[in-house]
Amino acid sequence: MIGNTIKNCLKWLVLCAVAGICSGIIGAWFSLGVEAVTELRIRFDCLIYFLPLGGVLSVLVYRLFKTNGQGTNNVLKAMRGEGEVSPKLAPSIFTAALFSHLFGASVGREGAAVQIGGSLAAFLSKIFKLEKEEIRILTYCGMAGVFSAVFGTPFAAVFFALEVAVVGKIYIKAIVPTLLTSICAYFTSVFLGTRPERFKIEELGKTNALSVAKTVLIVIAAAALSIAFCYVLKFGKSFFQRLFKWEIVKIAAGAIVIVLLTLAVGTKDYSGAGTSVIEAVFAGEETQKAAFLIKFVFTAIAVSAGFKGGEIIPTLFIGATFGAFAASLLGIPTALGGLVGLTAMFCGATNCLFASIVLSLELFSGKGAGFVIMAAVISFFISGKISLYSAQKHNKKRFNLPYEFE
Repeated sequence: MIGNTIKNCLKWLVLCAVAGICSGIIGAWFSLGVEAVTELRIRFDCLIYFLPLGGVLSVLVYRLFKTNGQGTNNVLKAMRGEGEVSPKLAPSIFTAALFSHLFGASVGREGAAVQIGGSLAAFLSKIFKLEKEEIRILTYCGMAGVFSAVFGTPFAAVFFALEVAVVGKIYIKAIVPTLLTSICAYFTSVFLGTRPERFKIEELGKTNALSVAKTVLIVIAAAALSIAFCYVLKFGKSFFQRLFKWEIVKIAAGAIVIVLLTLAVGTKDYSGAGTSVIEAVFAGEETQKAAFLIKFVFTAIAVSAGFKGGEIIPTLFIGATFGAFAASLLGIPTALGGLVGLTAMFCGATNCLFASIVLSLELFSGKGAGFVIMAAVISFFISGKISLYSAQKHNKKRFNLPYEFE
């Protein structure tokens, strides 16, 4: 019996190491690729006019690999043991997401990271001939590994993987393998030249009863905004699907609308993920007062039309800029408003309480920890069951913290 235990431990050490190194390599390639095409788009800003072409190319890539209709929801189901992820999803989302960023669709990277990780796990599962329960665990590992490599947040990646499939329930068997894979992927990606996502935050100001009360108001409003964002995305996808029966026409039409909106606002700040604007918020630089609303619209159209990449960084953009705007109205530091707005928006959109806390702590190097925890907890209970992910499930005892273990 002891021999079997040792054999099993060694087996999972090997699996985690292989999954971590592969996740780190692929995540680094993807992250560096996004940076390269983003720099290219900034250098040649006329590329935005070719966004319809980028959309059509994305559709053709999915048809080439026969992965139409597959995405993050398939990964979440696989994490619950309810389905499988195609190994071909990784090259599909990898390529399509690069097209999105090259031509300026308002999308992020988390969706691609999650899907690449799930697809990688499916590929490795076939190589190692794993059983159903083992495939499920490895899916957690792959998802966390690529997320960690792309964002440079290894611990947030672990919590996100453990929380997102079933809110309120932690799959205990996956904890240690997911952690090992995530850490391995992080160091692999850093070794290959990626830069962990970090935001330098300005002075948060003095903490007193009044400033705390004002931040609570911002958190409540940001949580409500996250609910609206999820509902608009759900409605937008349904609306575009009903309006355009052909996928190529749908994504091309959405791209044309985005190009026209870009011309109307007179700036390319809302093209791509928008990380530079988030950095500006926490550097104390002035941003457009309606930046959160404009990004909201751009992202809703891009995602609804079918552009690939993900919604998380745009979600952080909306939360940070909204928080900064609200803080300027309430007379508290905009960096503080941006911090709680970002945290509340992410938590409300994903329903991942601990991942939201850890993500903000990693992104901001632990600054404002008390405000981060407060923002995440309030947003978690306000947001209810609405989420960016339709395949996400909720434990009936969701509000009995700490979470249950499966």
